[in-house]
Amino acid sequence: MRVGCVKYLNARPLIHGWPGAVVLDHPAALCRRLADGELDVALVSSFEFLRRPIYKVVDGISISSDGPVYSVIVACTGERPPAEIELDPASETSVALLHHLLRVRGETFKGVEITMDVLSPFDAGRARLLIGDQAIRFRQRFGAAYRYWDLGDEWRRVTNLPFVYALWLVRPEVSHIEALGRQLRALRDQNVRSIEQIIAQEQSFDPEFCRRYYRDNLRFRFGEREKQGLQEFANACAKLNLIPKRELDLQLV
Repeated sequence: MRVGCVKYLNARPLIHGWPGAVVLDHPAALCRRLADGELDVALVSSFEFLRRPIYKVVDGISISSDGPVYSVIVACTGERPPAEIELDPASETSVALLHHLLRVRGETFKGVEITMDVLSPFDAGRARLLIGDQAIRFRQRFGAAYRYWDLGDEWRRVTNLPFVYALWLVRPEVSHIEALGRQLRALRDQNVRSIEQIIAQEQSFDPEFCRRYYRDNLRFRFGEREKQGLQEFANACAKLNLIPKRELDLQLV
């Protein structure tokens, strides 16, 4: 089984202890490799499923938030994001989410390429979309020097639903997928129960921050409310003409 997983702190409880090799990469790169058949199963962005609904979805598991997520943000120097926003190229899901949330507010933006390191400071009147570990490091490095618009918090305010950032997607030709689903759910359950052991092995982030992040910001389930949130995001993407309008056909395993 060729397995891929996002290389962020938020994915540790879903992949720690997997008994085999794992390809760790950024979301957009994993989506391309899964689509090209280089991977059999991968924890990738929810927008990949909305765009290519050919995959089976492992039931019960996601990376979600039901309020502030902390690590999907627009960092800006003013009260509101400006008309041009530098984009982290790693996640198409967050870009689509940003388009939708600004559209709800009657605003639009122009995405521009980040021309320097994503963790570098930027000038007044600018803004930057950051996700995952880069967002965490930026906030920890610069703190109150910038304002942070939390997209998970804004989504919850607009929809009263969780937002689903990532799912385990399985290519349609993969066999024995029911056993795979059970294995991944059991791994998640074990890791959530022993989360302190995962935190103790973390070398990049402070233990107390990890506890708050896992406890207060992230959800690892994929229940009915998360599925409703995913359908709402699909509807939003259809209004933006990013995908056709359709009811989700979740082939769950």
